[in-house]
Amino acid sequence: MSGTADREIRVDPATMQTAAGLPDIKCMNETFVFDISEKKVLRELAARVAEIAADPVQEERVELWTKHNDLQTSQPVVFIDPENGWNECIPAATLACTAPMARAWEMFLRKQIYWFEQFQDDKVIEPYFDVPYSFSDTGWGVVLRKEGGENGGAYRVKQAVASYEEDFSQVHFPKIVIDEQESVQVLELAHELFDGTLVVRRKSSWWWTLGLTWSYINLRGFEDFLMDLIDEPEWVHRLMNLLCDGTLDMLDFLQEGGYLPQNTGGTYVGSGGFGFTRQLPARDAGMVTTRDMWGFVESQETSSVSPSMYAEFILPYHKKIMERFGLTCYGCCEAYDPRWKYVRELPRLRRVSVSPWASLDTISENLGKDYVASIKLNPAPLAQTVMNEDVVRHDIITALRASDGCIPEFVMKDNNTLGGNPHNAVRWVQMMREEIDRM
Repeated sequence: MSGTADREIRVDPATMQTAAGLPDIKCMNETFVFDISEKKVLRELAARVAEIAADPVQEERVELWTKHNDLQTSQPVVFIDPENGWNECIPAATLACTAPMARAWEMFLRKQIYWFEQFQDDKVIEPYFDVPYSFSDTGWGVVLRKEGGENGGAYRVKQAVASYEEDFSQVHFPKIVIDEQESVQVLELAHELFDGTLVVRRKSSWWWTLGLTWSYINLRGFEDFLMDLIDEPEWVHRLMNLLCDGTLDMLDFLQEGGYLPQNTGGTYVGSGGFGFTRQLPARDAGMVTTRDMWGFVESQETSSVSPSMYAEFILPYHKKIMERFGLTCYGCCEAYDPRWKYVRELPRLRRVSVSPWASLDTISENLGKDYVASIKLNPAPLAQTVMNEDVVRHDIITALRASDGCIPEFVMKDNNTLGGNPHNAVRWVQMMREEIDRM
């Protein structure tokens, strides 16, 4: 969680979304007034999405993802979300709408069409239009401060908690504040636009990760976080415990208020993949509990930390949070394999990220048919204007051989650029298909 109250829009909201969901409404300073031409554009796009969602291939993909997540098939699943590369696939300058939220909605709909018509991966295009709540949260009690970060670039976190003795008392649990009136206003606008074409649903993705170390670093800074593990172990546990309890408090609030979404369908879960499964119950809106959901933790920021230090300072809190969930996912960019003997202790673990920094040779022995191996192939070759297909094909073949007989999904993400050539992403999926067919 991070504070969103009183934020001013700094970038086009159409460029902010990924497969995990739309940007939150509060960031847009929206008036919720679309002109006639914008409404026409959105309705036409929604009609095309509905047509795609009715294609029989979508049911085939639902069944594939379901068996995949339930460990009932070794057929590989392919998914691409080029993240910032989307802005080269669908340049913001080409959008027809001008109102901030209309642009975000237009981009969302155009992405669904692009996934089907261009990428042709295994993403399921569904006949839904999900509307998140409009909300803010109070943050952890201190203001996040960054140096750099312009245009999506690297940044450095400046210490907010400079002294544990003096500043720790300022840190408190975040409180989510839902703007019910604005939330209803946006939902009504979506119904006006899409009823009869797409099914409008209230659904918020309240978090991407519940992994805590990101929040810790936003309070202390990265270098001091690493030093604290050695110099201030007692304070590390105190702060991690506070972050853990604050996260559990958030989950309690969302569950008791009926705000939790069902994420067992086409919802993005973990750091790649979707939630289709028959092993978690389907609940009506407002009745969902965390035990009905997928949970997710990662700790990318501790990639340089020893497995034993991860086990001492991070794992106990990950386990406490993941105990709430019905199925769980671990990992993103960190190599999972050095700390596997600890990671496997996470409750009801099902999906494990195998990042480009992990050893592919460990997949068969460690994950086998007991876990989904969420294999992230190296995005760097796709950043070149002319992609080196020999390198990409070698990476694909190596990963396929290493995961033969396992439960693999092949994910392309973390693309800061596609080298100005969106066909790189299209071609990656084609090459995945070619090599899967050969295997």
